[in-house]
Amino acid sequence: MTSLPRELNGLNVSRETVDRLNVFIALFQRWAKAINLVAPSTLAEVWNRHIVDSAQIYALNPGPRTWVDLGSGGGFPGIVTGILLAGTGDGWVHLVESNNKKAAFLRTAIRETGARASVQAIRIEEAPSIIAQCDAISARALADLDLLMEFGYPWAQRNADLRFFLHKGRDYQREVDKALGRWRFDLVKHASVVEPDSIVLELSKLSRNS
Repeated sequence: MTSLPRELNGLNVSRETVDRLNVFIALFQRWAKAINLVAPSTLAEVWNRHIVDSAQIYALNPGPRTWVDLGSGGGFPGIVTGILLAGTGDGWVHLVESNNKKAAFLRTAIRETGARASVQAIRIEEAPSIIAQCDAISARALADLDLLMEFGYPWAQRNADLRFFLHKGRDYQREVDKALGRWRFDLVKHASVVEPDSIVLELSKLSRNS
């Protein structure tokens, strides 16, 4: 097992949480040899490129909240959030992943790590009819900002305090400008702790332009 630090993006994590992350990393590395979970070039840097990158989302919005993670893929950030929630004994992550092989991996990861999460192997457009409420939405390397807002809008209509936490690359401002043509929202930009050219966009108070 990899020796992982007890401090993660400003969070003091328990030995049990470190053990859960160790289990997840080992499982991820085994499954990644058979199915495409992330870019192959990043497999050797799972801790920094994926675990730390994912944990910064929870660090921005800690506590026992209900999350929807869109396009969960290899479990980043959704499984990591679920593992961190396991340390609180409360909160939940709904992992939305339509690819059946990736959904099978996510279910295995939940079972073996005890992450507070469940998998919905459905298209994202179907998810609001199955997941009634959430406090926060996460997505990583999934879609353009305008489309992510479209995906999340049904939940925003149900919860005025809903927040989005979205990983974006250096071209994020183009996406923001495009989204402003259709949407109104509050925006906070958080510099990535992993990639100097990346950012986490925190969106709230989402509504359509009239």
